[in-house]
Amino acid sequence: MNHDALSAVAEGGGCCVVRPLPGARQAEPSLAGSGCCWRREVASGVDIGADYSAPDLTSGCRVRSNGGRMTPTRRGRSGRTSILRAVFLLAIPALAVACATPAGGPGGSGLLLTGASQQPVDRLHQQAHDALARWADAVRRSGGASITFVGDLTGQIGEWEANNGQNKAALYAGMVEAPHGLSKDQPSGDKVKWLDGSTVDVSVLSAADTLAALVASAQSKCDDCQSLEVTDAQQATGLVDTSRGPANAPIWVYSIAGTSVKVTRVAVDKSVTVDPPPWNANDPPQGVRIDKATGAPGSKKLTVSFVGAPDGAEKKCGADYTAEAVESDLAVVVIVVEHPYSGPYASNEGCDLVGALRSAKVTLEAPLGNRVVLEVQQGLPVVVTAP
Repeated sequence: MNHDALSAVAEGGGCCVVRPLPGARQAEPSLAGSGCCWRREVASGVDIGADYSAPDLTSGCRVRSNGGRMTPTRRGRSGRTSILRAVFLLAIPALAVACATPAGGPGGSGLLLTGASQQPVDRLHQQAHDALARWADAVRRSGGASITFVGDLTGQIGEWEANNGQNKAALYAGMVEAPHGLSKDQPSGDKVKWLDGSTVDVSVLSAADTLAALVASAQSKCDDCQSLEVTDAQQATGLVDTSRGPANAPIWVYSIAGTSVKVTRVAVDKSVTVDPPPWNANDPPQGVRIDKATGAPGSKKLTVSFVGAPDGAEKKCGADYTAEAVESDLAVVVIVVEHPYSGPYASNEGCDLVGALRSAKVTLEAPLGNRVVLEVQQGLPVVVTAP
């Protein structure tokens, strides 16, 4: 549940769009701060990438409050206590395929669907194939999980006080401990319930195991930070993002010594989680990152949303967008193609614009069904909501 470029625009923060003219070198999009950033400079050999670098989007350290949207149900009592390639998928033995239990529905294997668009003719399509391969592997490793959470599983309620300035960094680094112990008793089963009324039965982790998962998920370090001390844990229900849209799910809420901020963590035992490839700032992935999608399980029509140029390609600094899908029976990767303004510019003309929420439509080879939709840069799932 991260604030990214899309949420920045939705909340009025916007993002700067800086796009290069032909002949200039393009800075990669940055999702840091208030959103993404493109830049346009005239084609005079100016290097516009020097001051703009792509961030590491693999970090799981951006923690967002869920706004207190939760219902307490139980208190934890103290005790003493090499990325697979798509070509490999095509060669998976039938026995291994039969043993997999996909999130996309019974009988899914991760095999690519047929279609001319499925051939990895360039780097962008290869990224899509690699994303499908990683997702198929994640489904197999999940042991038959039927739910996919989107964004961070760790969150917080409230804002850190001024005298607790390092607490945020400590949480990012997974420096959270319970010196007096937490219950290891596993609560009774619960449900994840979507806003349309559909549910999935899930097993719930104990307070101790959920905290251990929080610590293990850290992807940053803070050598100067002091560990956060858990004083209490309460089981609750919170609104979280999933690949099928917002849902109420079991969480644990941890009280922290010396602050009014509460730390939260999703407590579902099994879910499909994919590990994105390492982010290389010197060679970042290509493509437009979609933020969400709209589609129905029984339909082949899918609309994806992303941040792009405010105007169409008929205007200077504008662009039109089309989309195509690379599909397996478990997931869909959407590739957004930009078609920028191709008219003339004055020699001293440039464009610094605020980005806008744009969308593109794509027709799938098969109805969406229970498949997840993945963005092409890192192959992470996005929220899909009904039309």
